[in-house]
Amino acid sequence: MTMGKFLVRRILQGVFVIWGVITIMFGLRAVSPGDPATLMLGEGATQELIEHVREQEGLNEPIYVQYFDYIQGMVVGDFGYSWRSNRQVEAMVIERVPATIELAIAATIVAVVIAIPLGVISATRRNEASDYGATLFSLLGISTPNFWLGLMLILLLGVWAGLFPTGRRPVGFAEAVVTLVRYGSVYDLLVWLKYITLPAITLGTYFTALITRLTRSGMVDELGKPYVTASRAKGLPSVLIRYKHVLRNTMIPIITVLGLQMGTLMGGAVITETVFNWPGLGLRLIDALDARDWPLMQGIVVFIAIAFVSINIVVDALYTSLDPQVREE
Repeated sequence: MTMGKFLVRRILQGVFVIWGVITIMFGLRAVSPGDPATLMLGEGATQELIEHVREQEGLNEPIYVQYFDYIQGMVVGDFGYSWRSNRQVEAMVIERVPATIELAIAATIVAVVIAIPLGVISATRRNEASDYGATLFSLLGISTPNFWLGLMLILLLGVWAGLFPTGRRPVGFAEAVVTLVRYGSVYDLLVWLKYITLPAITLGTYFTALITRLTRSGMVDELGKPYVTASRAKGLPSVLIRYKHVLRNTMIPIITVLGLQMGTLMGGAVITETVFNWPGLGLRLIDALDARDWPLMQGIVVFIAIAFVSINIVVDALYTSLDPQVREE
């Protein structure tokens, strides 16, 4: 199969997935209790006003007409208006995207910086104390719930030790960079780093444990292959064999997982953002859920689905360019 056909098939599969998410969200909205017009106007609204809004928003139309109108709006990028704030949903989603991307990238950096060296040490020192320690860390990292870890970090490092702030961040990464460029001051950047450290550790811990295990298992497999034995027989230094040859071959599946997990991190940031009051998509989704603001909820979930599918397609394309046999599987 050519790369073009492979990409077309992946894109069509992605479109089908996004359509499924949109349909499920619309179905949930349709069967949820409560009248949308009343939710928009509040309990004190008059019946005449409620009927006017129902007519204006097309809520008196048959459900299939509302469905096709909604799909049509999604296709052209019109996600509707928030029932609570009466603002465009796409604008409310886009303004929170940078904070979520910042958090997802920071969590990925935490995972890569810790996990790969830890996995290499664990694989090259099997059955030693460092290997047992890395295995225990992986087990704890995968088993520990994000919300519990976040609360413990806030309590220990934020409240008791006073090392990190626990409130909402006063400045974003983009603003901090602008301050650095314009005035040469790193103060805002340091403040941003302090605020993002605990959320990034919380969100990245599971990811760190996963990459550590992948690196260890990949390194163990590679170290047992004939080319490693031949390299040792030629007298190549162990460090050169491990980091130049073995680790490079191990990195292909890790890079794939890194790309796939970026999409997962964006969706999985909901709990972390709520615990740390981080102003990203996850916190806005919880606020919309609490207010039963269905257009906003639908917009955020669909955006996360589009981001997840897009990242998967890019990762698949990169992976198949490295290993063409994947296209045939």
